[in-house]
Amino acid sequence: MSLEGQRCVCVVVLLIHTVTGAGEGSSSPVPEISTIKAEQNELTVTFPPLDEFYGNAPEKHFGTENNTIVTSQTGSTALLPCVIRNIGDGIVSWIRRKDYHLLTVGLTTYSSDQRFQAIHLQHSEDWTLKVKFVQKRDAGIYECQVSSHPPTSIFLRLDVIEARAQISGPTEKYLKPGSTLRLQCSVVQTTEAPAFVFWYHNSRMINYDLERGINVTTDPAQRLSDLLIPAASVSHAGNYTCVPNNAVPASIYVHIFNGENPAAMQSSSPCPMNSWYIHVVLYSFLIHLILR
Repeated sequence: MSLEGQRCVCVVVLLIHTVTGAGEGSSSPVPEISTIKAEQNELTVTFPPLDEFYGNAPEKHFGTENNTIVTSQTGSTALLPCVIRNIGDGIVSWIRRKDYHLLTVGLTTYSSDQRFQAIHLQHSEDWTLKVKFVQKRDAGIYECQVSSHPPTSIFLRLDVIEARAQISGPTEKYLKPGSTLRLQCSVVQTTEAPAFVFWYHNSRMINYDLERGINVTTDPAQRLSDLLIPAASVSHAGNYTCVPNNAVPASIYVHIFNGENPAAMQSSSPCPMNSWYIHVVLYSFLIHLILR
């Protein structure tokens, strides 16, 4: 047999041996490699159902109650909260509803009134609207809106009150020399305690006039301030004004008399506003006649 024929016989014998070994279930490494590759291919093309993938995503919702009311006093800082859970890539905007004025978008203020500002800390869910130096015209409805399809919103109401001082008792007091003068001033309709309360006698601030027998004590937490003069003299007569730093002042007039009739003293006290106005009008009229 030629050399080429011998080579063909060897190839045929080798193929028969290989097929016979595979049929007998020999532990040839070839099937194992094929199995591993098949398993790997099966894993790479297996995906979870889309409804399972999207069904587990948490929904966006507001953590702040709709129609929340925030009360602030004039001159203070108002904070309108807006907590949003699972906001995702949504953008928060604040809108003033009475004129549909866009105040902020994200952390950018779009209003020319720079008293408005959005406050948000990184990774926080709170987008608070800050209003500095609150004025009465700021009262009304504000909308916290999150961009989505369609947009979702909640509404908050800002109530603005005006704090004022109030001196207990009548607007005028009548005392005899040597009597005790006690005045108590309270700050009402306030959301914040005053930082200080000043007392004025006519145009002079008297909080520290101990040498004149004047003692002032203030309790900011209780919104109270007391003025005490143990032995009032004629020099203590006049107008007293209580001036908190964050409220409208209040005044009282103190008369110190020595045996006179209080009613007579009242008539001799500075003329009331309407009489003063009449005097000014008459004087102006006389000047006009002279100059004609």
